Amino acid sequence: MKINIVQAVNLALKQEMKKDKSVVVLGEDVGRNGGVFRATEKLIKLYGDERVIDTPLSEAGIIGSSIGLAVSGMKPVAEIQFSGFVYSALDQLISHAARIRTRTRGKFTCPLVVRTPYSGGIHAPEHHSESMEALYAHVPGLKVVIPSTPYDTKGLLISSIRDPDPVIFFEPKKIYRSIKQDVPDKSFIVPLSKAAVRQEGEDMTLIAWGSMMVQTLEAAEKLKEKNINTEVIDIRTIYPLDEDTILKSVRKTGRAIIIHEAPKFGGVGAEIAAIINEKAIMSLNGPVKRITGFDTPIPLAKMENYYLPSIKKIVKNAENLMRF
Repeated sequence: MKINIVQAVNLALKQEMKKDKSVVVLGEDVGRNGGVFRATEKLIKLYGDERVIDTPLSEAGIIGSSIGLAVSGMKPVAEIQFSGFVYSALDQLISHAARIRTRTRGKFTCPLVVRTPYSGGIHAPEHHSESMEALYAHVPGLKVVIPSTPYDTKGLLISSIRDPDPVIFFEPKKIYRSIKQDVPDKSFIVPLSKAAVRQEGEDMTLIAWGSMMVQTLEAAEKLKEKNINTEVIDIRTIYPLDEDTILKSVRKTGRAIIIHEAPKFGGVGAEIAAIINEKAIMSLNGPVKRITGFDTPIPLAKMENYYLPSIKKIVKNAENLMRF
């Protein structure tokens, strides 16, 4: 059946809640209203308000309560309405959720999933369009997942719910409903820590994730018209990162461009570039390039399209890299 990313989230939650009674959903408006983007719609009718819980407006409270539930044997899936609202709960994530396994020497784990819409492109107000995945990828013990297709959304979310450790699951809201894809009705998993090769090529490797996959794949099509055949890699799991797929591709193509909408300095692209330089530098025919957002907060509507990496910018940088 063809469904979009929001429907894939809903289906994954519905099936995991049916399979496992320890899975609960909580967050602001997730019950009666079905979530701000309707990703939890009708779940309360199926599983009741003891498993689909409308919470007060307190992100620290939502995630703090979820940690307690997780350590006690439940599998909470907490929704934070926008990723820019997670910051007030960073202490809970960093100081507690990510450290439970180490703190207890493996006696306890924290099977918590924090779902949150992230990234720009919909002209939203401040704190609604942030792309700060690098903050979370720097936290030992916390897994960071960003799907870009409905199929991967369902499979990765199911994997995240079943994982014994905390996962923050960023959902690219710009493409929530704009992409539809055939997704199996039956339950399945997409492994965490495994990237996907979306297109094979031999001239250059383009690396991206989330909604940036749309621009990247469209740029790859335009580059074909210029006789530049690119390999496109969708990271999917920011941490743990699939280094093997990246390095295999770069060793084949000899060139790499990393595209993300987060600020450039200290971004995930810098880590990927460092890995390539450390482990595949002798295969490179040019410098590893990064196409990113600016080192500023994402601007409001009028400047948002200028801030985000564009197809034109990807194509131009790829052409320049081929001439290096």
